Amino acid sequence: MNAYEPKLFIGGEWVEPDGGRYEILDPATETVVGAAPEASRDQVYAACAAAREAFGPWSRTSPEERAAVLDRAAGLVQRALVPYAELARAETGATTATARGMQVAVGAARFRRYARGALEPAEEALLPQVNQAGPMGRAGVFGALAVRQPVGVVTCVTSYNNPWANPAGKVAPALAMGNTVVVKPAPQDPLSVFRMAEALAEAGVPPGVVNVVTGSAPAVGEAAVDSPDVDMVSFTGSTEVGRSIAEVCGRGMKRQLMELGGKGAALVFDDADLAVAVAGIGTTFSFYSGQICTAPTRVLVQRAVHDRLVEQLAAYAAHLAVGDPAAPGTVVGPLISAAHRDRVESYVELGRKEGARVVVGGERPPLERGFYVAPTLLADCTNDMRVVREEIFGPVVAVVPFDDEEEAVALANDSEYGLIDYVFSGDVARAFRVARRLRAGGVGVNTVGRNMEAPFGGFKRSGVGRDVGSYALHAYSELQAIVWPG
Repeated sequence: MNAYEPKLFIGGEWVEPDGGRYEILDPATETVVGAAPEASRDQVYAACAAAREAFGPWSRTSPEERAAVLDRAAGLVQRALVPYAELARAETGATTATARGMQVAVGAARFRRYARGALEPAEEALLPQVNQAGPMGRAGVFGALAVRQPVGVVTCVTSYNNPWANPAGKVAPALAMGNTVVVKPAPQDPLSVFRMAEALAEAGVPPGVVNVVTGSAPAVGEAAVDSPDVDMVSFTGSTEVGRSIAEVCGRGMKRQLMELGGKGAALVFDDADLAVAVAGIGTTFSFYSGQICTAPTRVLVQRAVHDRLVEQLAAYAAHLAVGDPAAPGTVVGPLISAAHRDRVESYVELGRKEGARVVVGGERPPLERGFYVAPTLLADCTNDMRVVREEIFGPVVAVVPFDDEEEAVALANDSEYGLIDYVFSGDVARAFRVARRLRAGGVGVNTVGRNMEAPFGGFKRSGVGRDVGSYALHAYSELQAIVWPG
């Protein structure tokens, strides 16, 4: 694969970056995949201004026109799935299966989904209301419509753990509702987003409707958020960065949609099917090396089955194939960067110092290159340990025992995060009872699977707002009331 060196995409033009380029490394081989453009603050502002200029015409296009563009984009991405996935695999370290099935294919599916979404009704007729005479007008019957209008210019700041599904999940519903966007990808793996921009341009997105700016410096993201041309910021990333963005948005009264950190609890009761629980929790180790905010990294297990679950999880982790993500048999690839690998390793060492027992893993696999950490299971943990409370974002799972349902719920809710939790129990009534008591935006019952029409977002410090399915259309729109005498 040749090194990919895209330009910035601003106002429908490919623009040379003011700040040169910076290298993007393959996390598995530490070789150069390509070079991303380093935008200047002025170029970011120019992208936001281009989106502002394009907003009026694009917002007035018909839903059918917007649907056709998104549908064409989906087809173009699907037809180029293999080369697009090869680039995604190389810049993220994801396995080939993940890059194809969970990154590029999901990106195409989201464009297709919101091609349909553009055609969903954007108006709701409300029941007529009888009003008495008063200072606001005459007495009578008044009809009303609730109309969803586009927000305006949306800055989409995306995460590194899925450079297709995450940006597509923001861009597609935003465009479907008539917004224009400025996409600022994560600095670690921004190249795939330029391929997405190429597909959208070929599909017929007008100049300025989609813009892409990149940079390794924080100033690029800061400019994309604080530009006066921006009406909304959609962000996926850490809670710390999300808090900083929220402060800027607050000063400008900008709409926010934020999917932030997670520290999902998996509650395993003594009547659970342990094979199902182990397989579900095992995805934390295997899927993208645990670099997923929805991972069940806190395993709360009832004491009667504690030892059995630890033993089975350890066996599961020990047999995962770690290595070259391009190799057919690989299950666990590298972490995104050397810095992140060091961070994950520091948490494993911290767990040891806190008194946790490293049952399996905790070391680097014997590979010559790449940013690898072996799947790691920590037992004998308590809920006050930092490895239990803080998001590690790697293939590390911590196990905490509990005695009864009340303690399990209390332990699960004793967290600043609340994205997705999980309940494993053979008693379905109890599983749903517990699920309703958990302070999390989503709860899986005897599964770690997702319904892609269900609302997605977090409680507490795990986020603000909801997206996915029709809820994303709501997130990227403003409600307007139109009232008339009837």
